[in-house]
Order: sequence, then structure tokens, then C-alpha cells
Amino acid sequence: MSDTPFGFGLPPEEPENGDEGKKKDPTEGGQSAGGPGNPFGFGPGAGAGGDNPFAAMFGAMNPNDLGAAFQQLGQMLSYEGGPVNWDMAKQIARQTVSQGTADGSKDASVGPSERTAVDEALRLADLWLDGVTSMPSGSVSTVAWSRAEWVEASLPAWRQLVDPVAERVGLAMGDVLPEEMQAMAGPLIGMMRSMGGAMFGQQIGQAVGTLAGEVVGSTDIGLPLGPAGKAALLPLNVEKFGKDLSVPQDEVRLYLALREAAHQRLFAHVPWLRSHLFGAVEAYARGIKVDTSKLEDVVGQFDPSQPEQLQDALQQGMFQPEDTPEQKASLARLETALALVEGWVDAVVHEAAKSRLTSADALRETMRRRRASGGPAEQTFATLIGLQLRPRRLRDASRLWASLTDARGLEGRDALWEHPDMLPTAGDLDDPDGFVHHEQADFSELDKMLGEAAQGSGTAAPEKPKPAEGEGRGEDAGSEDGTDEGKDGRDR
Repeated sequence: MSDTPFGFGLPPEEPENGDEGKKKDPTEGGQSAGGPGNPFGFGPGAGAGGDNPFAAMFGAMNPNDLGAAFQQLGQMLSYEGGPVNWDMAKQIARQTVSQGTADGSKDASVGPSERTAVDEALRLADLWLDGVTSMPSGSVSTVAWSRAEWVEASLPAWRQLVDPVAERVGLAMGDVLPEEMQAMAGPLIGMMRSMGGAMFGQQIGQAVGTLAGEVVGSTDIGLPLGPAGKAALLPLNVEKFGKDLSVPQDEVRLYLALREAAHQRLFAHVPWLRSHLFGAVEAYARGIKVDTSKLEDVVGQFDPSQPEQLQDALQQGMFQPEDTPEQKASLARLETALALVEGWVDAVVHEAAKSRLTSADALRETMRRRRASGGPAEQTFATLIGLQLRPRRLRDASRLWASLTDARGLEGRDALWEHPDMLPTAGDLDDPDGFVHHEQADFSELDKMLGEAAQGSGTAAPEKPKPAEGEGRGEDAGSEDGTDEGKDGRDR
């Protein structure tokens, strides 16, 4: 796993010449801070890993590249789209992928043999899952992605996750100035919003590109980042995941395929789940407040020739969750929902793998340690919206689902996904035995009564019968002979 947090700051890169490069003064034996390698003078040093906020986009440049660089800068300043410049995000994400990961791993096209291996693993995983869950397969197709293909497929989901947070910053930029000054400062505010969208795009692109070197499928963070019904693995990252585990590569691939296929089943057959999770993220983002005092300082001292000021503000963090009951409820709702998703997948996959894969326990613990040490999910949410997934919650949720399987069987366990109100709460994760063994309402009789009522209301009698001799009995007479008149009486 990378030590780089998934956030709004540019992660440092290792210099090409190792420790010597770290010690070398950027002004000695090379270009100065304002030289061709850093034409805008934004920070000390050039290249893709310095303090220059545009380094990932411009790279180490020479005078012949200046025209293209200024053209890109002009496009950035003229951006008038949403709160994030997603064209820039996509461009930088792909460039980050092409540079490779810190361990020297480079992206490559997926070959036919790798595609076949992924397809077979995902199909076998679906067969194994048939015996441990009542939910049928949720995979319409299988695919093996390169890192660049993962970036392309996941960007729409990232847009849905990030835009609410970025929009808060964009609105705050216009609110920090007094109303009477806003009309006069319109061009400046517009420029700052364009720069803000570009900065968010640059940072999100860098982060997504870095994450592409780590994820093994389309559901690593507990949310469906790929197209619905498309089960996916990244062969290069699957190999990287199992590199130091002393586990056969086929078992590693199959275990990760089980996790991917289990996620696909859950999101395919719980129709409200996707919108529930993304809605919880948006609700939490709405409660985030921007540190206006910090933003006011940036606005008051903003120099269009030094856009790194805005970069620094984003990098230092301007987001603070509001300490309100509504915000706390949004956070609890989101944390619990994500924990329940991951806990269900963990429990189901372990049940399917434990008797078939000799390394099932080791792979399960590796995945849990990956979470605990700052896996993709925690890094993503912690820096995007201030949310940290607690591994304790994931373990508690997994134990709860396993206990539910023992107590109620597959059908009873999976039936809880029929409605969000039926799912365990954060309190239930603290006391899983209490939730598992407390008396459950039996909805079967209610469903039967509702069905009979619906059937009865849709059946018309051939003719309206005459009242019995005790005409004055009213409702009782109708109730006993089952006529529509009796039903009308009850309705009245």
C-alpha cells in the first residue's frame, strides 16, 4: 500500500537518483526555481514531484514546451464548468498512471491469457457464492482492466462523490467577501473559482491515478465505482497484492474474485443500496463547513500570478465537519452502511472460501490488515470528506452477519437487505448478540393478509345480493356472508 494519503495535496515522489537526489540542492547543477524546468516559479524544483502544483500536469519542461504550458494555463483559467475540472482530473490521472507506482510497476495492456484467467476466476467465484448466499449472481459480464481502464471506468462515480464537497468550497469563495464588494470583485471571484476547479481537478486526478496502482477491482472502497453488473479485476494489481504472501497466484486471484462477485450480488439485488450510500456521502458533505477565516486570508492576499496560494489552502485543509446532531447522524449512517456492506462481503466470502482455499484465513487477515493500515477506503474518505472507516466496525459487522447466518440461515440473514430500516444500526454493532437473538417481527402473516385483501378488493360479485332476513344486522350480516356490502360497511 502506498503511504501517500488520498487527498488534496501532491504526494512527494522519490527522485530518480535515490538519496543523492534528496540531498541535492535544486539550484545546484540544475535549473533554478524559475528556470525552464519550472517556468512559473511556483516552488523549488521541477518535475512531477516538487512543490509545484502544476508539476504533474506540465512535468519537466524545456523552452519548446512553454507554448503548450501557457495554453493549458489559459484553459485552466477559462474553465467555467462545475466545481471540479474533470477534464483535467482525467488527464492527470492518466499521466500519473503512466508514470508507474513507487515500486517501479508500470501499467500495461491486459493480455488474452490474463483476461481468460480473470473471467474463469469470477465465474468460479459466482458458483461458490451460490451456496453461501440467497442472492443470485449480480454479474452480467466480467472484465480485466488495466489501471488506465479503471480510471476511465471509475471517474463518473468519483464525480458523484467529490462534487458535493468541492461545491462547498466554490460557494464559500463567493461568500467570504462583503455583498457590496462582490460585484466589483466578480472577475477575481470568477478567476478563483476557475482556479479552484482546476486545483481540485489536479488533486483528484493525482489521487485517482495513485489509487489506480493499488485497487484490485471495482469495489475496493465498498462503493460500486464501475458500471453496474460488470465484475472487474486488475490483473497487474492482483499480482502485486499477492507478491509477498507466499500464496499461489491462482488462490489470490480467486479470493479477490470472490470479494468482487459478492459486492456485485449485493449491489445488483439491493436496488436501494447504491443511492443510499451515495446519498449518505452527499448528506455528510452538505454538513461540512469551510474554514472561512482561512479562505478570507487567501482571497485577501490572492495574486493571480501565484495560484499556489489556493493550492496551499486546499492542501492544509479547509473542511471541518459541523458539530451538529444532523451531521453526527449523517456520519453514523454512512459509517454503519459501509461497515455493513464490507462486513457482509467478508462473512460471505470467508464462508465460501474456508473449505476450498487453504490460504483463506491468511488472505482474509491480509485484507483486514490492509484496511487497518490505511487502505484505499480509509484514505479516500478520510481526506475527501473527513470520514475515516474504522476497522473495528468492519470486524463487528462481519461477526454480526456470521452470527445471523447461524441463527436465521441464509434467507433470514439476506432478508435484512430488503429495506434500510431492517438493517442493524451502529448500536447493534456494539451488541451483535442482542440484535441476532431479539425477537423478530413475523411479516409473513401480514403479507398474507395484505395479499388476501388486495385479491378480495379486486374480485367483484356477479350481482348484489339482497339483505338477509335480519336486514338490520348491518355490518354483522355482511361480515358473515362475505358480500361486498359487508365489506363496504366495514370500509365505511
